[in-house]
Order: sequence, then C-alpha cells, then structure tokens
Amino acid sequence: MRVGLGQVQVLKAAGLTMLMASFPAWAGGQATTHKVKSAAATQASLAQTRQKLEQQQTQVKQLQDTVAKQELDSKQSTQRLQQQDQTIAKMQQELQALQAKQPAGHR
Repeated sequence: MRVGLGQVQVLKAAGLTMLMASFPAWAGGQATTHKVKSAAATQASLAQTRQKLEQQQTQVKQLQDTVAKQELDSKQSTQRLQQQDQTIAKMQQELQALQAKQPAGHR
C-alpha cells in the first residue's frame, strides 16, 4: 500500500493534534504534582514556623519571669536600704542626744 503525499500530511497533522491534545493532561498532571509538593513544603514550613514561634514565646516568658524576679529583688533591696537609712538616722539622733547630755570635756 502506497501512501500519497497528501495522506502523509494528514497523518502528521493527526499525530500532531493527538500529541497537542495529550499535552495539557500531561502538563496538568505535572502541575498537580507540583502543587501537591508545594503544599507539602508549605505545611512543613508552617510547622517549622509554629515550632520556632512556640520556642520564642517560651523564651519571652522566661525572660519576663526573670525580669519580674529582678524587679521584686530590687524592690526588696530598696526597702531594706530605706529601713537601714531610717535606723541610721535614728541612731544618729540618739548619739546626738547622748552627746548633748554629756559635759563638754567628755566628748
């Protein structure tokens, strides 16, 4: 069977049409695969980001607790110093009162 030039062109055109028709399905499959991989990567990235956020929140909480403790320590130290200052002032007044009662030569 001999195929004429016109028939060859028709066969080429039919083959090309079939190839082109199958390309979107193949490309769509690749796009779907890419989307699935992209979604999985996004989920992994999201999980990592959430884990980092939790770690940083824990670190912030620890720092807040440390600052609160330091503020409490500072407040207590300030109160102790004020109490000591009052005690010193009272003792100085008592000393001055005792010195005022003593004769001038015994100071």
